[in-house]
Order: sequence, then C-alpha cells, then structure tokens
Amino acid sequence: MARYAIRLEELTKDYPIGFWRSRPVRALDHVSLDVEPGEVLGYLGPNGAGKTTTLKLLMQLVYPTSGRAEILGRPAGDVEAKRRLGYLPELPYFYDNLTAEELLVYFGGLFGLAPAVARTRASILLDRVGLGAERRRRLRHYSKGMLQRVGIAQALVNDPEVVFLDEPMSGLDPVGRRDTRELIRSLRDEGRTVFFSSHILSDAEALCTRVAIMVQGRLVSTGRLADLAFEVQGWELVVSGGDGGALASLGLDAVTTAVDGRYVVELPVDRPPDQVLPELSRLHVQVVSLTPRHESLEDYFMRLVARRQAPAA
Repeated sequence: MARYAIRLEELTKDYPIGFWRSRPVRALDHVSLDVEPGEVLGYLGPNGAGKTTTLKLLMQLVYPTSGRAEILGRPAGDVEAKRRLGYLPELPYFYDNLTAEELLVYFGGLFGLAPAVARTRASILLDRVGLGAERRRRLRHYSKGMLQRVGIAQALVNDPEVVFLDEPMSGLDPVGRRDTRELIRSLRDEGRTVFFSSHILSDAEALCTRVAIMVQGRLVSTGRLADLAFEVQGWELVVSGGDGGALASLGLDAVTTAVDGRYVVELPVDRPPDQVLPELSRLHVQVVSLTPRHESLEDYFMRLVARRQAPAA
C-alpha cells in the first residue's frame, strides 16, 4: 500500500501567452504536497491561484513544465491509478440527450462494469445524490445544480479509492450543499481520500481534516485546522459573584447579563486576561470560564492572501 494517496513534488506549470512572441506565465510554482489515505483535503485559494491547474495535472489533462505527481504510489496518468480514482471537473459536460441513468451506465461500461452491475450501481448512486426520481429524465432538462449532482455520481461510479472534486458545491442550492457535505463525510467515514478545491470556506471548515491554501500559484500554508496559526481576536470571559457596576469600574464596557447572575465580558485583544483577572479577584468576582476568540478560516485565508499579494501591489 502506498504511503501517500497523493503526492506532489515541486510541481510547476507554465502556459505560453501571446502569438508572435509568446512568453511563459507561471500558473503553478514548485508546489509540494502530500495527502495521506483517508484524508479530506480542502485545496483553497482565490480565482487564478492554480487550483484547477493542479487537478488537471493530476488527471493528465495537461502536463507539467517540471516536477512530478503520484496517485496511490503510481505516476499521475498511470492506467492502474486511474481505475482507482474518481474526478468531477469544475465545468462538467455530459451528453445531454442521455438520461442520468444511461449516462452512469455508460461510464460504468468504460470502467469495465457488466451492464447489470452498472445499472445497479447507477441506481444506488442516483439515490445517494438525491436524483432517484429524475433518473429517466434527459440531462438537457436538468438544472445546473442537478447536473452537478450527476457529476458527483459519475465520479463515484467505479467505487474509487481517491476522489477529486473541483468546486463540488458550485451551482448547488442550500439543500444540495448540505447533501454534498454529508456525502463527503460518508466518503471520509468509508476510508476514501477526498481532494476537493473550493472557494466556499465554511464548507472547507466543516469538512476538512486538513487544508492547503494557494495564492498566485504558490502553496502558502498547509495543515490541520487545529494546528494553523489562527490569530486570537479577543476573549470571552464569563464571571459570577459580582455586579455590572463593579465590572464597569474596571473599564469593561461590553457586559451583558447572563442567566443565574452571571455576566459575559468581551475582552479585546489589547486587554489580555492576565491584566483583568487579578482585579476581578480583588472584587471577589469568580471566573466561570475564559475562552479565546480566534479568527475564522475565512479571516485566516484573507490575511494570507493579502500578505502574499501586497508585494506584487
């Protein structure tokens, strides 16, 4: 068994721009990244960061300028590795004269499934993505969100070990996004590796065991959410045994009455708890809890993007 489900080593991609005197523009710049089996990795970044280019390189839809990529211990593009992966492109296109069921049976046949097995697999997957009742409607009558669900189903038709999803939430309504999140969680629970790109950070925060953040073709941060250096933006302090007047005397303005005679105090980042706790003890105020308020993944992401783009500006 391969040590890593996905491995990128100094992966670089230049595109020639221009007609008469073409010049290279770097879309991906020496990206190295390892993804372990069973991980859900969120590949995040603004438009033009290199996310889709990375996925196309992994699928061998385009070829690297330098560096290499492996999937399940085999070079990207290896036929045996491709049999064990599923892929949803950012803008999927399907034969719209087919029904959803016919499309999945067709893709199942490409993977060598017998017709009866492919039909059974198609039925299970369409129920799983919420399209069981529309399985015999032609795709030309599907909405964008419904086509996205079909795309997710086709990515799973071969029962893959590794699933690549490029913007899987694109075009989905809130119900569709919820169902897709549950589907990704179920893939994780089954031990599959999921590598998905997204700009919807709340989904990444809810789903990922690890994130990798791209800016201008470079990998600027990677790690588990619990290990990333989220800045503290303040503290929430819950106290009892005092009154609002005593707390106000310490200059704590943001005080709201809580249940059972407790008070919630929002401490700003420039008023750390070690400055306040001795004064509370002097006033015989008991500390019930002290919780730091960290920036969200979106705040962290925007800070990294701003820092990276500042020199270019």
